[in-house]
Amino acid sequence: MAHELARWIHALKGKRILLVGDLILDRYVYGDAERVSPEAPVPVLRIIETQEAVGGSANVAACLRALGCEVVCCGIVGEDAHGATLRTLLAELQVDTKAVLTVSGRPTTTKTRLVGLAQHRHRQQLLRVDEEDTRPLPDTAAKSLTDLAREQIRGCDVVCIEDYDKGAINASMVQAVLAEAKKHNRPTLVDPARLRDYARYAGASIVTPNRDELSIAQGRTLDTIEDVAAAAKSLIDRHNFNAAVVTLDRDGAVLVQRNEEWQHLPTVPRSVYDNTGAGDAVLAMLAGAIAGGADLADAVRLANVAGGLEVEKFGCVPISADEILADLRLEDRIHNGKLCSLDELVAELKLRRDRGETVAMTNGCFDVLHAGHVDFLKRSRREASLLVVALNSDASIRRQNKGANRPINRFEHRAIVVGALECVDYVVGFEESDPSTLIERIKPDVLIKGEDWAAKGVVGRDLVEAAGGRVVLLPLVEGLSTTTILERIRNGA
Repeated sequence: MAHELARWIHALKGKRILLVGDLILDRYVYGDAERVSPEAPVPVLRIIETQEAVGGSANVAACLRALGCEVVCCGIVGEDAHGATLRTLLAELQVDTKAVLTVSGRPTTTKTRLVGLAQHRHRQQLLRVDEEDTRPLPDTAAKSLTDLAREQIRGCDVVCIEDYDKGAINASMVQAVLAEAKKHNRPTLVDPARLRDYARYAGASIVTPNRDELSIAQGRTLDTIEDVAAAAKSLIDRHNFNAAVVTLDRDGAVLVQRNEEWQHLPTVPRSVYDNTGAGDAVLAMLAGAIAGGADLADAVRLANVAGGLEVEKFGCVPISADEILADLRLEDRIHNGKLCSLDELVAELKLRRDRGETVAMTNGCFDVLHAGHVDFLKRSRREASLLVVALNSDASIRRQNKGANRPINRFEHRAIVVGALECVDYVVGFEESDPSTLIERIKPDVLIKGEDWAAKGVVGRDLVEAAGGRVVLLPLVEGLSTTTILERIRNGA
């Protein structure tokens, strides 16, 4: 399954998406919150840092760029400093802003989050301040924005409408965009606002509410997955959608397509750090996968992965194609085994480090695996959250002058045997005479060798310690080595 899904990640590269919606500037004000104000029972925030980032539909654009798609943004900004900042941030992401309209007399929608840092590290949002004007656009501005959107459709593969109900999106605009997209046979995705009536989106290819938004549209609580599916089918029939994808947080998503059986597509359980931006990551992944040719079920499976990775991060942090691929491989580890390329390994280790895990690494030939090896690898695994074993290639072993008939076992067979040990998480090969290049790429938190290396000097020690890691030398089981075992076999012992 992971291999099949991975091909859609490669296929979406370079696909062009038109993103119509409410552009928002996200501001994060970080500070120490170490005392309570004497004036009122509120924390005092001593500002340390201010960061600015794209938000709203602009964050969907950032998510699409991280996946490798080309993006055209269509929306409004004010004639103000926040609008200029938002345009600059989009330009830095290499997002096409030719369809972004500046509207004078109207502020750029801006959300400022005050974030307290406990002990300078642990983040906790204390307050959000919104600057916005959510009234409908004046008729002239609304027509100009609609014309800008329609002009871009022919050159795009998919059209997305991201409605935050901030005034940029109205029924006549949506219907004009949908009609133009239909004329050019372009699929349309709509991420709806929290509205009771979805009439403004009628005729869209796919609508993507979450459970709460669908509950609002139905006017009742949707407690079960069956309730969600029935409500989505009703929505499709009422507004002539082709499909509805309803996200269910930790329960994954429900996919309902016209005249087909509905599907529940579960997701992998995650440690939720922050839900901010998860919906944007889902819409971006859906749009990119569909642009790349994926069917809806596979697109939803990938969207589950993107949304799951997003909730593990603080704030709106775009999920890259490499992170998606790494997570797919991680999920499919039992099927694929533990042997991976260096590039695959580095991508997976980044993902796992982002989750707070630490990496131990050791290297060697492991030619004829014996009890001493097993003991060494078990104790190595106790030094960190996961263990990487780097195996010398056959040519690398031959250069070590261990004997004319070494290695006894080919690399592929050694990798299978080492990978079969529960204490080993990853196996990676290297062709060089020593693992220094590998160590530089992997950057282990702990580099482990046998204590017999104390006098010889551990290759990579300087690299590891310079990066803040440590080197551990473990005692070996006395009398057990591949060389002595082979001697005993040759002597008939």
